[in-house]
Amino acid sequence: MTAFATSVPEIFAQQTPATTPASPSAPQAPVAEAPLRPAGSHTHNGIYYFSGTGSNDGYPKEDHVLVTDPFEKHVTRTMDALKRNVEHAGSNMDSLIHLDVFLCLPLADATPAPTGSARFAAHKAQYDALNKIYGTYFSLGKNPSRACMAVEWIPGDSLIEIVGTALVVNPPAPTVEK
Repeated sequence: MTAFATSVPEIFAQQTPATTPASPSAPQAPVAEAPLRPAGSHTHNGIYYFSGTGSNDGYPKEDHVLVTDPFEKHVTRTMDALKRNVEHAGSNMDSLIHLDVFLCLPLADATPAPTGSARFAAHKAQYDALNKIYGTYFSLGKNPSRACMAVEWIPGDSLIEIVGTALVVNPPAPTVEK
């Protein structure tokens, strides 16, 4: 234990700036502020980073799906929204790099929540349904790397949400503000 305790400061020392003022009143060089980014998505160095694509994104309120609608409908609508999203950013489905997929079971008063092995079976059924639809959106051999997680809740009445990155292959023309 002693060896670990004595090496800890060296590890953290690598994370601190090389020059630290001797006192709080010592002059400091101005710190550049990080650029502000729009919420949800941005492009940096030719990579499009996006978050929060769910089954109701890009659809008018009167056309939203509910948590009680079939899971397959949630997946198809989410993948369609994802396709529109990346194409709008100058990418395409075959240029996706990585996706994090979040799935949740429906939480509704009329739908009892499964427990124990039934809960596992329900998540497994969602995962299998996702895979059947997911693969149809990519050319052969072009599926991005993916992580899939079951979560308790997803905002927006969606049973699936996707976060990820894509290579920008056809950057959109810059917009001119008037």
